[in-house]
Amino acid sequence: MDAIDVIVTKRDGRELSREQIDWVIDAYTKGVVADEQMSALAMAILLNGMNRREIAEWTQAMIRSGSRMDWSALPGRTTDKHSTGGVGDKITLPLAPLVAACGGYVPQLSGRGLGHTGGTLDKLESIPGWRASLSNDEMLDVLGKAGAVICAAGDGLAPADKKLYALRDVTGTVEAIPLIASSIMSKKIAEGTGALVLDVKVGSGAFMKTVERARELATTMVELGTDAGVNTVALLTAMDRPLGCAVGNALEVTESVEVLAGGGPADVVELTVRLAREMLQAAGVSGKDPEEALKDGSAMDAWRRMIIAQGGDPDALLPRAAESMEITAPASGVLTRLDAYGVGLAAWRLGAGRERKEDPVSFGAGITLHAKPGDLVREGQPLMTLHADETSRFDRALAALEGAYAVAASGDEELLPLVIDRITA
Repeated sequence: MDAIDVIVTKRDGRELSREQIDWVIDAYTKGVVADEQMSALAMAILLNGMNRREIAEWTQAMIRSGSRMDWSALPGRTTDKHSTGGVGDKITLPLAPLVAACGGYVPQLSGRGLGHTGGTLDKLESIPGWRASLSNDEMLDVLGKAGAVICAAGDGLAPADKKLYALRDVTGTVEAIPLIASSIMSKKIAEGTGALVLDVKVGSGAFMKTVERARELATTMVELGTDAGVNTVALLTAMDRPLGCAVGNALEVTESVEVLAGGGPADVVELTVRLAREMLQAAGVSGKDPEEALKDGSAMDAWRRMIIAQGGDPDALLPRAAESMEITAPASGVLTRLDAYGVGLAAWRLGAGRERKEDPVSFGAGITLHAKPGDLVREGQPLMTLHADETSRFDRALAALEGAYAVAASGDEELLPLVIDRITA
């Protein structure tokens, strides 16, 4: 095989053969194919696309570049959720123990935040003592004790994807749906779960800005999961406004615990319960209903077991930012707009997120929302509180929020429904 022949095939809009795909992924992982050659191929894929067969074979080749996890020793069925990311999207935190409390086993491999979207591991690391890095044996142990584990993916899982992901980020090819879908699904299939529910976010705070693009990505990923023998379903959900009332690491942990205690914001509760039911149905688990598990305390018990099993103290005080600033309503009326991207960017500038993967985050930084779109507000009423460790961060956060919220005499701005669509094979 020759890298140039593979590049030219896709450059000219022709299909890549299985042999070409297997060779180029293996050769790139081993360093035989250079970054500049894979960059050219990624751009050709962005411009000319791939069909279902090509994407499936590309995904399988990335899976074969590393190891696959095996949960057959567990006494029940495994099920997992993946979100494409958004602002205030803390759903994994209450969802994993909730599904465990209802009889499912949840091996949840998660990531860190980058830019305006938060990372599940960053949120959980605000809990004193909690560990994100576990061996496979430790993961199995936590699953046995708690029914759910949330941790970082090891280096052996789809290493081709790790290398290609970094390359796409610096070559303008992040938006290629075949590469997005295969990146997500190679890791999820290699993770070894029996069922998978995809939460594909839509709106200004999401990677996919339109319902059409989100539906295309969701459909592609559902097809990949189905072709690999994983029972896969996707929900398209709203990210035109933040999810819940907390944006930032420790703030979102606190809100997640409120949900597990039977309270919390209505949108977070609704989406958590809906996704839990989808995960249990996909796995064929007919146990306790998620709403009941939130009410009777069993979901909270599963959360505590999971946190303790990973070295964390569920009763510890969480970090708090040293400084805070209130933003008040400029007039009386209806809060018609609260743009997810603007709020996420502001939280990032306050220290809740990172610009580079190696940057630290401030666990206490972020934003507390006191009103959501559609709420009536009075002039001077607090709309949100900004939290940061240094007052110098407030000006840049305020700049990100310019035009991100609006109060009007009546609420006439149409919001996306929380759950927009459901995609199945």
